[in-house]
Parts: sequence; C-alpha cells; structure tokens
Amino acid sequence: MKRVVVTGAGGGIGAALARRFAAEGAEVVVNDVDQAAAEAVASDIGGLPVPGDAADEQDTRRLIDTAWAELGGIDLFCANAGVLTAGDESTPDDVWTRDWNVNVMSHVYVTRALLPRWLDTNEPKRLVMTVSAAGLLTLLGSAPYAVTKHAALAYAEWLRATYHHRGITVQALCPQGVRTDMLTRGSARGSASAALLAESALEPDVVAAKVGEALQGDSFLILPHPEVADFYRLRAADPDRWLGGMNKMQRAFEGEAR
Repeated sequence: MKRVVVTGAGGGIGAALARRFAAEGAEVVVNDVDQAAAEAVASDIGGLPVPGDAADEQDTRRLIDTAWAELGGIDLFCANAGVLTAGDESTPDDVWTRDWNVNVMSHVYVTRALLPRWLDTNEPKRLVMTVSAAGLLTLLGSAPYAVTKHAALAYAEWLRATYHHRGITVQALCPQGVRTDMLTRGSARGSASAALLAESALEPDVVAAKVGEALQGDSFLILPHPEVADFYRLRAADPDRWLGGMNKMQRAFEGEAR
C-alpha cells in the first residue's frame, strides 16, 4: 500500500499504523482532531498532517480531497478515529449523539466521499475500519460504546457485502484491550471492563503489526486477540450462556464496588 490515510493518528493505534506504513515506504496522511498531535506524528514519519474532525463531514471531505491531490490517489484508508464514554441508559443525549457521530457517522462520511472515486478507478482498494471487540461482543460499563461499535461493525459488514466484487476490500479491526490513553482513562475511572482488558492489553505497535499481516489477505475480521473469535462463536451459538457469563462479571464488579 503506497498511499495511505489514517484517521485518529495522533496517538495510540492510529499513530502506530501511520509509523508502520511509513517505515514500509508508504506515503502517509496523518489525520487527528488534535492538530499538534497530527503534526508531531507526521513530522516523525515524514508524512503529511491534515488535522480535522472525523465526525465532521466537511472535514472528512477536505481530508480526502487533500490526500487525493497530494498523493495522486488513496490505496488504503484506515478509519481509526473513535471515542469511549462510560455510561448507561441515563447518559445524556448529547453524549450519545457525539459518540454516534465519531464511532459510526465518521465511517459513513469517509465512504460517501471516497467510494465514488474508488469505484471509478477499477483498481483494488482497501478500507480498514477500527471497530473494537466491543462491536462483536459488548463492553460492560459503556452502553454508548457497545451500541455504536455494534453499529460500526454492521456498516462494515454491509460495505463488504455490497462492494467486495467491485474491488473494495473492507476489513474490521477488532482488538480487545490496547495500551492507549483510552484504556488508561477507563482504568483510572474504575471501569470494570477497562480493568479486565488491561490484563491482556497489547501495545499499539503489536496491533499495527497484526494489521500489516491481515493486509496480505482479505479476511474480514482482524483479531489481534485470537480469543475474541472463541467468545464471538460462543455468543452466536449460545447467547443465553454468553449473556449469563457477562452478567456474572457485572455482578462481581458491583459487589467489589460496594
């Protein structure tokens, strides 16, 4: 992949992806809502910083227009931006809306702007969407994250089913715990899920390496934590048993929290 765009690339998984692709010789556009972070990563790797909000459609169109003009096209787009908010059914509407826009609509905005260009070229292209294992399973302590990541996975599935025969390979990156600021903040707030995920958390560069391996094939799911596949199979085969196990974990956390 010679021409790559990565959103949410100011840190964590996104920065690791940008660094890996640049080290392999790709031209990389670094996008992040944090301008200083985007510029710092781009400076480190010799990439092009294009700051902007992935949840804003105009910013996304500007990102793609700029990348297309500067690189002459885009071979790989890593839609990696995401946000995690602790919360339940009482979480305010504005938080639900923000998380929906970042975790779901950002992918819609990318494809609105990018697919017409890709479909016109008749050349193989690839879209990697960072979904999270929460999209396959759930995340205790965060209804907004669990719900929006399920929706992101559903959109990735729809894209794959609709456009694969036209040369667009869509893959969903679904890690569990990754040692990023997102996980650190969750652990600091006493999140049961964050504490559990921290035990098997991977470094961002390990996740990026798994993505690099997955790009050699076309498997839809990219699972840096292989045990997620087993959990996903159990959830599908016996949802009552799986939900019972998750509820047991929730009860244990509530008991510890008292």
